[in-house]
Amino acid sequence: MAELNHVTTETPTEAILKIIDRDGAVIIDAILSKEETNIFAEELAPLLQTASAGRDSFTGFSTTRVGALIARSSICRHLATHPQLLAIANQLLGKFSPTIQLSLTQAVKIAPGEGAQILHRDRGLWGGHIPRRIETQLGTMIAVTDFTHENGATRVVPGSAHWDASREPKPEDIASADMKAGSILVYNGTVIHGGGPNSTEKPRLGVLLHYTLGWLRQQENMYLACPPDIAKNFTPELRRLLGYAQGSPVMGFYSDPKGGQELVSPEVLFGDAVSAVGQRAGGEDVVKRTTGRTPGRTRAGTTV
Repeated sequence: MAELNHVTTETPTEAILKIIDRDGAVIIDAILSKEETNIFAEELAPLLQTASAGRDSFTGFSTTRVGALIARSSICRHLATHPQLLAIANQLLGKFSPTIQLSLTQAVKIAPGEGAQILHRDRGLWGGHIPRRIETQLGTMIAVTDFTHENGATRVVPGSAHWDASREPKPEDIASADMKAGSILVYNGTVIHGGGPNSTEKPRLGVLLHYTLGWLRQQENMYLACPPDIAKNFTPELRRLLGYAQGSPVMGFYSDPKGGQELVSPEVLFGDAVSAVGQRAGGEDVVKRTTGRTPGRTRAGTTV
């Protein structure tokens, strides 16, 4: 069986990125303390108690899922802005977008007897239309209970992010993301992975917290999961991650339907300082910042 590397919260970001580039995934041990992990479990328990199981083999007939965790969990809010995770996400995704955003928050409880989820690549969410040279996502799975090969630990195929799309993994290619509660699996959107089967008598609980490019549609609708009346209580940093900021100089602005504000960054709604990417700029600067080139002129004198 293949294996995944384990690092610590003290491991330099550059070293972690090298592992992710090679294997597609890495485990950071003990990113949460035992106290934080216990609080996380307590916050999720009442939500999962009333949740329904999945309706297909992919979501799991014996698996329950709940979202909107930024609004519902203090620990999830803490993790979303964790300096180490943001450093990894910004360096991995920053090559392809001037901003990043949260794409998904979801607790996943795999009950005893659940089968294995089909192995997949998360980048398929966007329909396979984005070139492989562009990384779409930094995914994470936080272990709220211990993850073991027997209780449904996430299965990962190290190195598969570099495989041809048609290559299928063999059993010996698959690693089990075994980790203690409070640890986190960090992986890119191209590596092959999937939930494991639970052959034990206890459920396995984990939380997905995914980041994506600022110009891609988020998997979870953050504006409904965390509408302005809830988001107003968050930090400006967290609001920007939810999408209450511009994703580029000409993307994500808004106008107040009641009047008063026209074509401004959503940051203005909360009285936040407008980040650099949302600041007004001249036409030539916008072209340069969005295309990476200095605009010229056609023979007719029209700027292009």
